[in-house]
Amino acid sequence: MKQRVLIVEDEFLIALDLEATVEGMGMQVAGLADNREQALRLAPLADIAFVDVNLADGPTGPDIGRQLAAQHGIAVVFMTANPEVVAHGVKGAVGVVQKPVMPSVVEQLVKYLAARRVGLFAVVPQQMTVFA
Repeated sequence: MKQRVLIVEDEFLIALDLEATVEGMGMQVAGLADNREQALRLAPLADIAFVDVNLADGPTGPDIGRQLAAQHGIAVVFMTANPEVVAHGVKGAVGVVQKPVMPSVVEQLVKYLAARRVGLFAVVPQQMTVFA
C-alpha cells in the first residue's frame, strides 16, 4: 500500500518533521507546499494530503483541501492548531487533527488513509475528528 503523501504546511520545521515521519514509514513524500499554487502543482503526484488551514498565502487550506479531494481524488486530512475553522467539515476531506501532532499519530493517519483509499477496513485514529 505505497501511498504518496503531499504535505501542505507553511511552518518549515513542522513540514520537515512530517516528511521524516512519512519517509520513515517507507512511504514517499510527493512534495512540500506552503501555499495554494504549490499544492495544486504537486497534487497529481499525491494520494494523501496533510493540509494546514493557515498557509503562506492566508487561510487557504480549506479551499485547497476541497480542490485536492474533488479534482484529484486525494484523501485529505487537515492538521491545524485551529480545528474549529473546519469543524463543520470540508466537502471531500476526511477529517481534522489538532496540532501538535505526534509522529505516532501521523503514522496512524497514514495507515488509516492508505487502507481507506483501497477499500480496506481500518480503525480511525482516536485523535482525528472524521467529517460526515
